[in-house]
Amino acid sequence: MLRGKRVLLIVAGGIAAFKSLELVRRLRGRGAMVRAVLTEAGAEFVTPLSLQALTEDKVYRDLFSLTDESEMGHIQLSRDADLLVVVPATANLLAKMRAGIADDLASTVLLATDKPVLVAPAMNVRMWQHPATVENIQVLRQRGVLLVGPTEGDMACGEFGPGRMSEPEEIVAAIEQALGAGGPLSGRRALVTSGPTWEPIDPVRYIANRSSGKQGHAIAVALARLGASTTLVTGPTRLADPAGVHTVHIESAREMLEACSAALPADVAVCAAAVADWRTAQQAGQKIKKGGNAGPPTLELAENPDILASLAAAGAKRPGLVIGFAAETETVVSHATEKRRRKGCDWIVANDVSPGSGTFGGDDNTVHLVSEAGSEDWPRMGKDAVASRLADRIATFFTA
Repeated sequence: MLRGKRVLLIVAGGIAAFKSLELVRRLRGRGAMVRAVLTEAGAEFVTPLSLQALTEDKVYRDLFSLTDESEMGHIQLSRDADLLVVVPATANLLAKMRAGIADDLASTVLLATDKPVLVAPAMNVRMWQHPATVENIQVLRQRGVLLVGPTEGDMACGEFGPGRMSEPEEIVAAIEQALGAGGPLSGRRALVTSGPTWEPIDPVRYIANRSSGKQGHAIAVALARLGASTTLVTGPTRLADPAGVHTVHIESAREMLEACSAALPADVAVCAAAVADWRTAQQAGQKIKKGGNAGPPTLELAENPDILASLAAAGAKRPGLVIGFAAETETVVSHATEKRRRKGCDWIVANDVSPGSGTFGGDDNTVHLVSEAGSEDWPRMGKDAVASRLADRIATFFTA
């Protein structure tokens, strides 16, 4: 059920917009409160009066309406909801979302929101398969935007193929999942670490690694989709904060450990970050200069705290399931098996990050799930798919 949940429905311009009326009816029937934003093009397919009658609320259309801004400013409108749903998500609106364009009320609301966003794409098959749309979808997924559909079928233009918008009942199911309504991890708390750490040498230099954070961020999104209240502790990356996830930004390993300790207690901890094993024993107060006869400086290193081992040995605050990652360049499974024993964690997700694997910075991953029962080899798949599969396994652990 969605009782008490607030959904902001953005209806864009496409023939599939007529399905938005049935979607509103189904959402209201499940107890959700629905408020609608109707684009200028969307109003060519459905009327404001129809949406208003079904939502029993005002329909918002004009970015520059003085009345709307005094009653419900577009910033507040974007945040006074638990979830934003775009039905149909046209190629044009998806492109605006990717580029951060805000030239009407719908696009401005989407840019201003700090809540999860679910889109239901609908467009001609050639538009859906166009490289620009493919790239836009990929970027939006990385930012944490959720998708439902499209499906394959007959279209209003007379063509057949992928691009047909999902049916209202499928969209409702996706909304329930996005809001964690009855999700298998509802009521659970999850902690995820992601990205690299930066260990300063002097005010301008640091020790780091090649981790992009893509896998850790995807895991945080996947756990939140299953209903978990998720905290993501991340080192410096180029990724946007995932919607629907509480994100804490850190730089060093010691800062990451402090943030993780503050996030306890948690039911599950997934340590996907590539934490630097070493830091300089003493950071130079000024930039180290090159030149002279002294040659290159000698760096004295100190061992960083072991975050995974610390969480696995957290006593009364130890998460019920502690999962580590092992980034290896050789004998992946044997190294991961030994790491699981040494750290005291429950599972290890081991992956090959050797040169040529494309794992660091790439979109795909090949992993092995190592537990007390042995090793389970997963096929090569996208990092989003790895995250979803791992989240499902976590849910099974708690519900079995």
